[in-house]
Amino acid sequence: MRAVDLIVKKRNGEELTEAEIEFLIDHYVQGQIPDYQMAALCMAIYFQGMNSTELSHLTMAMVQSGETVDLSSIQGIKVDKHSTGGVADTTTLVLGPLVAAAGVPVAKMSGRGLGHTGGTIDKLESIPGLSTTLTQEAFIRQVNSIHLAVAGQSGNLVPADKLLYALRDVTGTVPSIPLIASSIMSKKIAAGADKLVLDVKTGSGAFMKKKEEAYRLAETMVEIGEQVGRETIALVSDMNQPLGQAIGNALEVEEAILTLQGKNKGPLWELCSFIGAQMLLLAEKVATIEEGQALLTKILASGAALEKFADMIEAQGGDPHVVTDLGRLPQAGKQEVVCARAEQTGYVADVNAEQLGVAAMLLGAGREQKEAVIDLAVGLKIHVRKGGFVRAGEPLVTLYYNAEERMPQVLSLLNEAFRFSPTPVPKDPLIYAIISKKGRQDY
Repeated sequence: MRAVDLIVKKRNGEELTEAEIEFLIDHYVQGQIPDYQMAALCMAIYFQGMNSTELSHLTMAMVQSGETVDLSSIQGIKVDKHSTGGVADTTTLVLGPLVAAAGVPVAKMSGRGLGHTGGTIDKLESIPGLSTTLTQEAFIRQVNSIHLAVAGQSGNLVPADKLLYALRDVTGTVPSIPLIASSIMSKKIAAGADKLVLDVKTGSGAFMKKKEEAYRLAETMVEIGEQVGRETIALVSDMNQPLGQAIGNALEVEEAILTLQGKNKGPLWELCSFIGAQMLLLAEKVATIEEGQALLTKILASGAALEKFADMIEAQGGDPHVVTDLGRLPQAGKQEVVCARAEQTGYVADVNAEQLGVAAMLLGAGREQKEAVIDLAVGLKIHVRKGGFVRAGEPLVTLYYNAEERMPQVLSLLNEAFRFSPTPVPKDPLIYAIISKKGRQDY
């Protein structure tokens, strides 16, 4: 085989075989196919797409390019959850303990944040002493012991994806549904779960800005899952405004703990309850979504989920007392409350998630480059949501910061992030649709 012949074949819209796809991925990872040829292939895929058979072959070729995690020694059905990234999306820190407290093993590998979207590993590392670096043996032992572990991804998990993503990032081929779907699914499959629940975000703070694109991505990933023998459910959820109130690592851990304490019944809890019920359903713990949500509500009220989070923190070397004493989390040195001006009196018409995420990043809560060092204490809390009524002088957002340098930029972004209307504004739904092998169910 020659790479150029396969590039031409895909450029002409023809189907690549399993052997051809494996040849391309294997030889690229080994350095035998240069970047310029793989870039040409990515562009051909961008324009011509891939059918479901090609996508399953591409995904599995990427999975087999490096290490895989064998979770077979963990008892029970392992259900993983993945979000395509958003702002104030702290679902993993709430869902993991909730689902584990229901008796379902949660063996979660997560990543770090880049840009305006946060990373679960960064959030967890704001807990004093907690380590997210676990050997595979320790990871499995911990899940068998307490049903819950959240760790960083292995450096050699799906190396093909790391190479391809870096290439796509500089060749204008990032927004390709087949390439996005195979990237996400290869990592989830390599991480060893039996079944998957995917949360595909759409809106201003999401990668997929348009609902139609989010539906296509969700449908493609469900298709891949079914093709490779992993039952997969995807929901499309709103990211036109931040999911929770807090943006920033320690601040989001605090919000997750308050949610597990039962003190936060907003959209973050609503989404966690819904996704958690889907996970319980796939794990065959409940027969319906309604039964799953009722069980999770009972677990939350009992305090078992909060206790499970403390168990995980302690097992990974962290200070478990943070679940009852939030002052043990990193604290920013300065605060500033930004209030509504007289001309902003009215109904909140927009809370731009992306601009607020960028504002938190500028404060030091996120990375502009992969190697950047983040400030775990800083960020912001939003006090209003779309559709609510605000009067002059009422707080819109509280900033938590240590450095002054970028405050003018941050305040400028905040000024643009909120829009107001003199007349009532309808609220966006939290969940737009559920997609499974049975098709799409709109909400």
